[in-house]
Amino acid sequence: MYAVHCMNNISPAGLEKLYQSFSPAKQLADADAAIVRSANMHEIELPSGLLAIARAGAGVNNIPLERCSEQGTVVFNTPGANANAVKELVVAGMLLASRDVIGSAEWVSSNADDENVAKDAEKAKNQFGGTEIAGKTLGVIGLGAIGAMVANAGRRLGMHVLGFDPYLSTMAALSLDHHVHYVRRLADILENADYITIHVPANDSTRGMIGRDQIAQAKDGVVFLNFARDALVDEQAMARALESGHVARYVTDFANPTTTHMKNALVFSHLGASTKEAEANCAAMAVDELQEYLLEGNIINSVNFGDVDLGPIQTDERIVVLHRNIPNMIGQFSSILAETGLNIENMANKRRGDNATTLIETSGPWDDNVLDRISAVEGVFRARMIPGHEL
Repeated sequence: MYAVHCMNNISPAGLEKLYQSFSPAKQLADADAAIVRSANMHEIELPSGLLAIARAGAGVNNIPLERCSEQGTVVFNTPGANANAVKELVVAGMLLASRDVIGSAEWVSSNADDENVAKDAEKAKNQFGGTEIAGKTLGVIGLGAIGAMVANAGRRLGMHVLGFDPYLSTMAALSLDHHVHYVRRLADILENADYITIHVPANDSTRGMIGRDQIAQAKDGVVFLNFARDALVDEQAMARALESGHVARYVTDFANPTTTHMKNALVFSHLGASTKEAEANCAAMAVDELQEYLLEGNIINSVNFGDVDLGPIQTDERIVVLHRNIPNMIGQFSSILAETGLNIENMANKRRGDNATTLIETSGPWDDNVLDRISAVEGVFRARMIPGHEL
């Protein structure tokens, strides 16, 4: 039985599902796989035998992807599992930015001992007035699982919605309300939206994507919302725009020494996915991914190797090969199998960036030297065999 180490606490629902198939590993060094939420794995020595890491969440900034790839450790995430939780918080952020609910509640709390609080509240309420979001324009940058849900929620709240995503997938496009207007330039969002919300991953191409120039392009009185990653926004430029009043509000889920001192910023304590439902969904999806990979070799939602799914094993064995995406790899694997007398019954190959996954189902007498020979092929990170299931 494979052993799995949980590097953070995961939901009881996830644990129950996990230990139906796997045994617990008290230490990472003893584990075949790991589940992680927020633990920083960059400074941790990864066991050479670690087959997989499942991140119970979408972002994988806390996992050393390149190092994992080089030793043949598949990294999974759980896209969409926490999308509804983040969507609801984004909607709450828009409402809190448009109506000074927090200021009103704080006024009531500070005047709790005033016997005339009801009468005084009527006089004080004008200072907490705001605007409605119905009829306003919402700009959504990034239309993945979360962004698409936010866009649809905006439509249901009576907003005009603009969506921008140069990498829009067919699945995401199909999930969008048909009234969401897709634009092809970020400038179209910046120049027209009253509320702008960011839902893209943090990588080399997106870090600082909302900088001084982009903020200057936005409408006066715009509200920016960032529940994705703090690195996406030039926070010094945002602070200056808030101070000048060009940006009315900055709502972010990332508290740091800069955001906590910004004028007119609403800063939350990274609450985005912190609901019981989201944590259970993420944990359950992470366990499903580990089950598919460890027990069947199938890869679903990997961020460093190609996703490939042949369903349940139907032959004597299935060989899983993780390798560089370079020419003639499959030809070399096929030659090795032919030389050892194994017949290829089924095969699938899928790339992700510079890496690829190959699944090969074989029949015939098994030769214990097969994996050694495949592993010796230049560019192969890891090869393993999973026996077929007895029918």
